[in-house]
Amino acid sequence: MAEFVIKLADERGRVQEQVHSAASAEELRQRFTQAGYYIYSVKPRGLTGARRKTKLEAFIIFNQQFLTLVRAGLPILSSLEMLAKSQKNANFAAQLQNVAARVRTGESVSSAFEAQGGFPVIYTTTLLAGERSGNLEEVLSRYLSFQRVALTFRKKLTASLIYPAVLITLVFSLFIFLISFVVPRFAQLYDQLGSKLPAMTLALLALGNFAQKYVLYALPTLALVIFLVYRWSKSDAGADRIDRIRIRLPLFGNIWLKYQVALFARTLSTLLSGGLPLVPSLETAARSISSRRISQAVFSSVGSVREGKGLSTSLQGTKVFPALSTEMIEVGESTGALPQMLNSVAEFFEEDVQTALTAAMSLIEPAILIVMGAMVLVILIALYLPLFSMASASNFR
Repeated sequence: MAEFVIKLADERGRVQEQVHSAASAEELRQRFTQAGYYIYSVKPRGLTGARRKTKLEAFIIFNQQFLTLVRAGLPILSSLEMLAKSQKNANFAAQLQNVAARVRTGESVSSAFEAQGGFPVIYTTTLLAGERSGNLEEVLSRYLSFQRVALTFRKKLTASLIYPAVLITLVFSLFIFLISFVVPRFAQLYDQLGSKLPAMTLALLALGNFAQKYVLYALPTLALVIFLVYRWSKSDAGADRIDRIRIRLPLFGNIWLKYQVALFARTLSTLLSGGLPLVPSLETAARSISSRRISQAVFSSVGSVREGKGLSTSLQGTKVFPALSTEMIEVGESTGALPQMLNSVAEFFEEDVQTALTAAMSLIEPAILIVMGAMVLVILIALYLPLFSMASASNFR
């Protein structure tokens, strides 16, 4: 007998975690399911941190192959064993082998994947919904469609940000090169000439001398600061604070908010279409999005939904979701087509994000070029101004 931590909800919707002994996670899950509880997860007690996550593209390819084999009539266990042998990533292959071993002992597929600790919560929840409805193929197909759309949209966003990121990197590299290498050479020249220098030139030379002396200390210090900020961002307080700052950013804050709303709507639609009840779907969707503020808002709306209030009213009460999204959800609830309307919400906001990001990039890119040009111009003027002054004085004589 082994000990497991089980997260469950009773008939009133109250969520709690308990520790119980059982022969397997599946046996414990069946025991509480038959008693009328809704089971969120069953994990071995003392399970160490999550394993390294698999790349999304490789994970989608695996699920496409898995779905193809199952549709062809191959047993789930044989499909898992076959795909585990064909994986090039050793970590992912080991996870699939462990999943297959658990399924061989009678554990469900969703419980076996959940025990690995490195797979998205929406994936294991989707598998669980498919197992309960007896329609695993359709649910898995719907999950794949969701992930393909999400991956395509993410690639578009990344592609939109590459050029500005390259420009910003070039600006900083050019500035460091001019201050660290070019300016000190001019400082040596002016020391030899012994002429009186303008205030602009003196300030630039002082900055160059400072950079040359302390650059070796500045780089490790900067790396340490970045590391500490990264570690802080992984804590609950740090992640919450950074997300609040990110949402309040001018221009980009609204884009980030709409992107997270679109991700939430598409995730919730996928879970509801798979046959999962609304409350568990909301909790799973809340754990699947990056924004702490939106995640907390969704969790806070769960209590209102349990009390019988509509989803649109509950989300509207959080004062986080855009008014248009809650209005569209209200229409979906009133017409009995909530999953379809949530997909429409996702599509609308994804298109809105893409349009806003394209417009923002069209303004930022020339702004970066102007700043880079102005910076170079100021440095050149400061460096050559004494030479022009000396040439003018010489001609005057």
